[in-house]
Amino acid sequence: MDPCPFVRILVGNLAVKSPASSKPSSFSGKVHPSTSSLFCKIQLKGVDCEDSLSSSNVCSVPLITECDPQPRSLAASFDFSKPKILKASKKAQIKISVYKGAATPSCIFTSAKLIGKISIPLDLTLAESRACTFHNGWLPLTKTTNQAQLLHLTVRADPDPRFVFRFDGEPECSPQVFQIKGDVKQPVFTCKFSFRDKNPAHFPSPNANNTTAERKGWSITVHDLSGSPVAAASMATPFVPSPGSQRVSRSNPGAWLIIRPDGDGTWKPWGRLEAWREPNNSNAVGYRFQILPATADPVTLAGSTISSQHGGKFTIDATSGVTPLSTPRGSWDLGSGSGSGSSSDFGFEQNSFFNKGFVMSATVDGEGKCSKPEVEVGVQHVSCTEDAAAFVALAAALDLSMDACKLFSHKLRKELRQ
Repeated sequence: MDPCPFVRILVGNLAVKSPASSKPSSFSGKVHPSTSSLFCKIQLKGVDCEDSLSSSNVCSVPLITECDPQPRSLAASFDFSKPKILKASKKAQIKISVYKGAATPSCIFTSAKLIGKISIPLDLTLAESRACTFHNGWLPLTKTTNQAQLLHLTVRADPDPRFVFRFDGEPECSPQVFQIKGDVKQPVFTCKFSFRDKNPAHFPSPNANNTTAERKGWSITVHDLSGSPVAAASMATPFVPSPGSQRVSRSNPGAWLIIRPDGDGTWKPWGRLEAWREPNNSNAVGYRFQILPATADPVTLAGSTISSQHGGKFTIDATSGVTPLSTPRGSWDLGSGSGSGSSSDFGFEQNSFFNKGFVMSATVDGEGKCSKPEVEVGVQHVSCTEDAAAFVALAAALDLSMDACKLFSHKLRKELRQ
């Protein structure tokens, strides 16, 4: 399988220093976001982005003095596929605006004072084959030379190749899955959706629930082109409405078990996905994904919400923080880091128990649309066919969860009714 080229822009190591400040910071360069009075808005300019939120980030910035150590942390990241790189304007740049005033980023644009702006030009073509740094150091926030406040930042670009897979239909319709590279697509998997028997030996039994309305027994198996099963997702806990409601509640979520072959016709658990409907008439579906190490407690890798009306994207990404893992090498060996060498630049040292970088993403379409999930997986997380298939099964389970979490007053399509 050949990966698609991607480039990731990393922005971090932010700090503001004022020559007028003489007292050392009591936080030694580590200012808690809730107490900092400085914020910055990080924007990607000169590049067309389908999602305006993905091109803008707001975060707190520590105020330090000459006596404080330089903070090392990641503030924002931006991803570019090959087509986006080619379409990117030569005026592409990272723009950082620093504000002072509001105690929370949500209030920054209504009550805060703009201190200054800085722009860093980007040449994305440079980063397709090698890591490169566009800026690392201090820059003045204002044009005045006397007593000017300075902003420290690092802007770096790394190649981040990924495998891209696309479902040729909705998961419940047992579609083929193609690998995509540019305009070329080739079949790599087939999916089989079914209603499994209630208590097969290799699946855990569903939780008992005294309700007449439930969505249970859904299963989707991923096969390679030879017809061998290489991954599967099966409901481990039924999706049922909370008492007096039409919603699956967070306190009693439905759950999927993502499994992989373990030889001799047996299967082993790989991950667990829980999903529910957010309360208060929200149209959002909440989710939580955990990896299931064989010899350790489950580790949560992702948790957020997706609009059931408009859809969204499920992402596992540890670029902005480290995620402890203790799984065996091979099936989920994330200890090698991103492979780009950028992690240590932002304070993350290579360690066999920590993972850095992009892991995977999967698109989810809103209700009423034909959902054909597209899955991206970082190449460092795929060492065999079963690795890729596990991510494909996870994407299918998430897409099916959007249906499983529909209000129980709504009728499901015929493929999902037993």
